[in-house]
Amino acid sequence: MKLLLDYHIHPGYSIDAEDYSILDYCQQAMKLGLREICFTPHLEVDPVRRRLDWFVRVNGKLHPMEDLGWLDHYFRDIEEARSQLHDRKLKIKAGLEVGYERGCEKTIEKILNNYPFDYVLGSIHCLEHQSISSWEESRIYFSSHTAEEACGEYFQVLKEAVESNLFDCIGHLDLYRRHGERLLGTTLGSAHKGMVEPILKEMARRNMGLEVNTSSLRRGLTEFHPSREILLQARECGVKIFTVGSDAHRLSELGAYTDQAVLMLEEMGFAVYTFTSRQPCPL
Repeated sequence: MKLLLDYHIHPGYSIDAEDYSILDYCQQAMKLGLREICFTPHLEVDPVRRRLDWFVRVNGKLHPMEDLGWLDHYFRDIEEARSQLHDRKLKIKAGLEVGYERGCEKTIEKILNNYPFDYVLGSIHCLEHQSISSWEESRIYFSSHTAEEACGEYFQVLKEAVESNLFDCIGHLDLYRRHGERLLGTTLGSAHKGMVEPILKEMARRNMGLEVNTSSLRRGLTEFHPSREILLQARECGVKIFTVGSDAHRLSELGAYTDQAVLMLEEMGFAVYTFTSRQPCPL
């Protein structure tokens, strides 16, 4: 199956990504035969982690994230890539991945309302101000929490993220598995029982999408984020919109396993969606 799309890409603006430009990724996408890509640089808003996370990279230099001039630069890069490649069969979308933090909804809303994003992905990256996407910080967090405690806190924050109605789609819904499975073992597999369904029902009520994130396979897990079990629950709960993203942080990761994810979703009877001006459209 040919690669079709990748809706989770971190260009050099994200400080945890390698410093490749928007155009670099577009050229690589054409080499891979991708039809559509969406960039999703990080926006982190946790004030406790200000000295750790509140930075972006602009022209190879660190830039304070709260100075929103970087977003103007980002949109110019998107437009320049579209202009240079206008005769190519590649759709280029401008997205954002927001690390949700309770109490910061107004900050997020103001930014989203002031820029013409095509797609806004909401993710939970931190619990108790510790990054569960980081191996080093996950070791600290999971060492002091049982599987039930970790899942309980994660899904409570996720519930609030969904209820904020700020996002088009929820990213890597079971991200706690990334390092939690290694640190807590099999107990994590069943700890979420009863916690997911109410959130999926609320997502369905709000017509909010669910991302299938393929980065888990690069990290040694055997299933995508979220697991097949949760995807089946999503169907039962009425979720209709699904996107697929590699979560690429370097050129070599672009499109990785996205063909498998699209095929899996189609075999399960799901429609894969793209977004324009924050409006979903089936692929």
